[in-house]
Amino acid sequence: MPEAMMTGRDLSDLGVTNPGKLNVNWNEPALYEEIVRRGEGQVARGGALVVKTGQHTGRSARDKFTVRDAETEESVWWDFNASMTPDHFDTLWADFRAHMEGRELFVQELFGGADEDHRLPVRIVNELAWHSLFIRHLLRRPHMDELAKFEAEFTIVNLPSFKADPERHGTRSETVIAVNFARRLVLIGGTSYAGETKKSVFTILNYLLPQKKIMPMHCSVNVGEDGDAAVFFGLSGTGKTTLSADPRRVLVGDDEHGWSQNGLFNFEGGCYAKMIRLDPKAEPAIHATTQMWGTVLENVVMDPVTRELDLDDASLAENSRGAYPLHYIPNASAKGTCGHPRNVIMLTCDAFGVMPPIAKLTPAQAMYHFLSGYTAKVAGTEKGVTEPSATFSTCFGAPFMPRHPAEYGALLRELIAEHGVDCWLVNTGWTGGASGVGQRMPIKATRALLNAALDGSLAGASFREDPVFGFMVPTAVEGVDEKILNPRDTWSDPEAYDAQAEKLADMFVANFEKFEAHVQPYVRAAAPKPHQAKTAAE
Repeated sequence: MPEAMMTGRDLSDLGVTNPGKLNVNWNEPALYEEIVRRGEGQVARGGALVVKTGQHTGRSARDKFTVRDAETEESVWWDFNASMTPDHFDTLWADFRAHMEGRELFVQELFGGADEDHRLPVRIVNELAWHSLFIRHLLRRPHMDELAKFEAEFTIVNLPSFKADPERHGTRSETVIAVNFARRLVLIGGTSYAGETKKSVFTILNYLLPQKKIMPMHCSVNVGEDGDAAVFFGLSGTGKTTLSADPRRVLVGDDEHGWSQNGLFNFEGGCYAKMIRLDPKAEPAIHATTQMWGTVLENVVMDPVTRELDLDDASLAENSRGAYPLHYIPNASAKGTCGHPRNVIMLTCDAFGVMPPIAKLTPAQAMYHFLSGYTAKVAGTEKGVTEPSATFSTCFGAPFMPRHPAEYGALLRELIAEHGVDCWLVNTGWTGGASGVGQRMPIKATRALLNAALDGSLAGASFREDPVFGFMVPTAVEGVDEKILNPRDTWSDPEAYDAQAEKLADMFVANFEKFEAHVQPYVRAAAPKPHQAKTAAE
C-alpha cells in the first residue's frame, strides 16, 4: 500500500457502502506507477504520460445538465443551462452507486481556490488512475495537517465506463455531466475527457462565489515586481496565454481565478494547456513541460518505438492537451494569490480589421464588452465560412456560467469602480483590412502597448474617442507607429472600413439584445453606435 494512501476514509456518507478498493489521496509517484501498471498510459521520452480519451476529445457541452429544483429555480440562467429533474437525478445517482459497487476507485481530497478564506474543499472520485493524477495536478493539494481535518463540501464522481440511458435518466445520450447544487454532487459518465472534472469545479465556484460578492473569472493573471496585478480575459485564439506569460512578471495562473476582498486568487494548482502545434520558440515554458516527469498528455501522438512526441500530428485530436502542476512553469506563483488588479485586459482577435490595437474602457464599457465576450473566426476555418464571422461568448466563458451573465457583469463593474482599475480592450487580430486582405497586428506593437498600459505610462497619453464604439484610443505611443493606432487610416479604402465598422457594430447590438432588460441604462448606453462611422467620416 503506497505511503500516500489515507486510511479510515470511505464513501459511506454518499450511500456507497460496498465499493472495491479505495485508493485515497495517492501522490504523484504512486499514481504514475499505477497508470503504467494498468496500461492506462505510456511513458514518453522525458517522463510525461501519454493517454488517449477515445471518442470524446473535448467537452460534451450538450450533455451537461443542472438539476432544476427549489434552490436553482430562480438563481440559474435557464436560457443557457439545460435542466434535469430531481427524479431523473435520483435515478441516475442510484445507478451510479450500483455501478461503483465492488469497483476499485481513486479518491482525491483537494481545494478549489488559493484564497484560504474562500476555497472549496472538494472530493473527486475516479475510476481511472490517470484521471486522479490529472485532477491532483489541476487543483490545489492540501498539506497533511489540512487533510487530517478535511471535510468536502462538494463531491464529483467521474465514471467513464458508466453509460447513461436517455429514457431512464433524462439525458441526451449515453454521456452525462449532471450538477446538483442542493445535493452538492456532480456526476460524470460516458466520457474519458478529463477536462470535464476541472470545468465542473469551475462551474461550482461560478455558482457559489457571487453569493459572497466574489467574482469568478475565466482569465489569466500575472503580477509585476511592485505588485501591479493584471487580469487577462480572452477566448481561445486571442493570445491570452502568450501575452500573460511575461518573463518579467510572475504568473499567478493561466485559466480560472476569483476576485475577493483579499485580492485575486487562482482556483487551480496547475495548467491545462493546448498542445497541438505547440511552438517551442513561441511558448518555451509550456513546451518544456512535455519533457517533464508526470505531465499528463491527452491525445498527443507518440512514436511507439522512440517515444518521441509529434505535437503537430492532429490524428487523435485537434484539442490535444497537457496537464501539469503550476510549479513546472519557471516564474509561476507558488501561493496563487496577489493583490487587487491595477489593470483588466480584454483580448479580442478581430478578424474584421476594425478594432484598434488598444482602447481604454470606462467601467460601463468594460461591463458591456465583458457581457459581449467578442472575438472572430477567420475565413476558411470552417466549411462555408468565406468571410470573418463574429463569435460572442458572454463573460468570456459562457459554458461555465450557471447564473445570469448580468450578475457577473454587475459584480465586475462594481469591483472595477471600487478599486479604480484601468480597463483596456486589446485587438490581437487584423489591421489594414479584414483577414485575407489586411495583416495580423504586429506582436511587437501589441507588446509595446500592453507594457505601456501595465506600467501606467499609457494612462497619460493623449486619446481620441472612437466614433462608432465610444471607447478612448491613444493617438500617440512611444515606439508604436501612429498610423496603426487609427484602424481607418490603415485601410486603403476608408469607406470600406466604415462599412465594416458599421457591420460589426450592428452585430454587437444584435447580440446584446438578450441582456438589455437585465442591465442599467448606463450599460446600454455603452453600446456601439453603428451609424456613426459614416457621419464621422463626413
